[in-house]
Amino acid sequence: MSDRAILDVPILDVTGIGVRFGGLNAVKDATFSLWPGEVLAIVGESGSGKTTLLRTLAGELAPDSGQALFRTRAGEVVDIPRLAEPQRRALARTEWGFVHQNPRDGLRMAVSAGGNVGERLMAAGARHWGHIRAEAAAWLARVEIDGSRIDDPPRVFSGGMQQRLQIARVLVTEPRLVLMDEPTGGLDVSVQARLLDLIRTLVGELGIAAIIVTHDLAVARLLADRMLVMQQGRIVEAGLTDQVLDDPQHPYSQLLVSSVLQA
Repeated sequence: MSDRAILDVPILDVTGIGVRFGGLNAVKDATFSLWPGEVLAIVGESGSGKTTLLRTLAGELAPDSGQALFRTRAGEVVDIPRLAEPQRRALARTEWGFVHQNPRDGLRMAVSAGGNVGERLMAAGARHWGHIRAEAAAWLARVEIDGSRIDDPPRVFSGGMQQRLQIARVLVTEPRLVLMDEPTGGLDVSVQARLLDLIRTLVGELGIAAIIVTHDLAVARLLADRMLVMQQGRIVEAGLTDQVLDDPQHPYSQLLVSSVLQA
């Protein structure tokens, strides 16, 4: 398949995803598409189902219904939630990545900063130690971590540095899709601003498709091309980010936007 043809089809097609926890419908009939190079924000209050949906798209949770069809670099279409675990792990190391809200969930805290980045390269097949270390050093520089810290463990880093290191670990293999769960949550405002600018720059430079879960509408406006609004497990509104934020149509979207304006 030509590069042009690949750009003309979604990288991810989600249809009818439903997730139940006991008697609770955490996600109900989620349906949307994501295109190569596009950034999609999923917003909503705590408990709206946005993180559950993201974890399902990563293959970490099995849905009760629906499918999430992902198109690999080779043009193969796979249903992520129904992949065999070895195949899911292999694709999660190369084709997509997950940035956790708490960077400690996405890093090995006892392994050096360079080792954290290098591990993903090795998992993707790299074997030359010198090349791996050089690539790790280059990525630390890209996420604004001083090269002298390459052998320091992330447990001695600040929260903002840990999050930047997690981003380097995920992006080093240049995945086609990145899933981010509240990537700036818990950080000081000044650190958030710096991290958001870094994410926007790297995602743009690499042409990565990304899905960002956030409760912060300012984050969505800064980073996302399109937005989904979730309430009680359902997608209640979808559209271009500026369109949804400037002229929300659903009463819940209107409530979210007005609450920010009144804050």
